[in-house]
Amino acid sequence: MLTSAPDRRLVAVKPITVPTTGRGVDRGIERGIDLQVKVTAPADGIDLPVIVFSHGNAWSMDGYEPLVDRWATAGFVVVQPTHLDSRRNGIGFDDPRFPGIWRVRIADLHAVLDHLGDILEQVPGLPARVDAGRVAVVGHSWGGQTTGALLGARVLDAGGTPGEDFTHSSVRAGALIATTGTGESLTPFALEHLPFMRPGYSTMRTPALIVTGGKDDSAMSTRGPDWFTDAYHLSPAPKRLLTIADGEHTLGGIAGEAVAETSDEDPERVALVADAVAAYLLDALSGEATAWQELQEKAAASSGAFSIESK
Repeated sequence: MLTSAPDRRLVAVKPITVPTTGRGVDRGIERGIDLQVKVTAPADGIDLPVIVFSHGNAWSMDGYEPLVDRWATAGFVVVQPTHLDSRRNGIGFDDPRFPGIWRVRIADLHAVLDHLGDILEQVPGLPARVDAGRVAVVGHSWGGQTTGALLGARVLDAGGTPGEDFTHSSVRAGALIATTGTGESLTPFALEHLPFMRPGYSTMRTPALIVTGGKDDSAMSTRGPDWFTDAYHLSPAPKRLLTIADGEHTLGGIAGEAVAETSDEDPERVALVADAVAAYLLDALSGEATAWQELQEKAAASSGAFSIESK
């Protein structure tokens, strides 16, 4: 049962090491880097759904607390892996692992989902309170592209041919926050250093919410903020789109308070993103539509501050 209360107590456990591959000597590196995750959960409640969250470039399992804590307060168990590109690992463009990090990121999420039971066992009493049949993936920025792969998006080559299918059978819904658009609009820098930034959304059939900012102008794209709506417009239904008019790439500071990447700091905007994702997932995973309906009513009354589309 889900209960949301501002003073709800949370528990967090880290680091938890998860078995995976592709992070060590098989790629010519002397020392491998373990995949580690953090679990945040409400201290009470049963039948709790799960969010596996993929961070943006350079972040880690220790970021995004404003989102994660709010989701846990709403009754979700949140699992956060630290991907190989985390700044704590010091991997730059010249590192032999960098060209393959997008694949390692996807493998990280698969490993978390494949070992979810073992991960939850590290939090005393938690497995009996989780509904493992209600699992979603959520990601921000590069994490959104990573998440999109598990929802059915595929990376296109230069000729537009789709790559592998990375969907995972346990994922029932997802949310992409400030996520890459199509590759036709990449800048020369992005084309040189980030050739994998070519998601094809025509195969992304899993239900998802797309969250975008109306002032999110990416240095990686020759287009404006509408680039981040491609995941909604180019993927099959059912999809929903939340556009926050004054939001920039971190949408008010979703990665944390007073971080350098945030130029539009706004705690209310962060709360809107967190609550929208929670409301959407409650509907998509459980058919609990009340919170989403209330959000739609607020959007209609917001005088354009944020808007919602559905298909």
